[in-house]
Amino acid sequence: MQHHWNERDPIFLQIRDLIVRMVLGDSLKTEEQLPSVRQVAAEYAVNPITVMKAYQLLADEGVLEKRRGLGMFIQAGARERLLAQERKQFLEVDWPRIRQRIQALGLSTGELLAAAPAAAPTAAKGEGTRHA
Repeated sequence: MQHHWNERDPIFLQIRDLIVRMVLGDSLKTEEQLPSVRQVAAEYAVNPITVMKAYQLLADEGVLEKRRGLGMFIQAGARERLLAQERKQFLEVDWPRIRQRIQALGLSTGELLAAAPAAAPTAAKGEGTRHA
């Protein structure tokens, strides 16, 4: 599988974010086993140490659990923890920057809503999250 990495973030963080998006999007579920470090490294053409760093970061965050001799698994409650963490990140870090940019551009609420009519139903349901 080909993946295009961005130039600004370390690849291990991009792998972490990819897994976070998969957990939040329910493509990875509680107790599901992740592919081995070697398998992911081969699939994305990256160094196995890079993948291990991403997995370890997620383990430190309580998202993954290492089972000796078996591999890495999604921990129970990982989706809920990630959702809370990502919402906090958005509200405390991303939203203030976005709001500042909106104000600097002099955009009104009406202009913003008119520019994104398809996003309104999702936001109303409380399903919108930032990228991971």
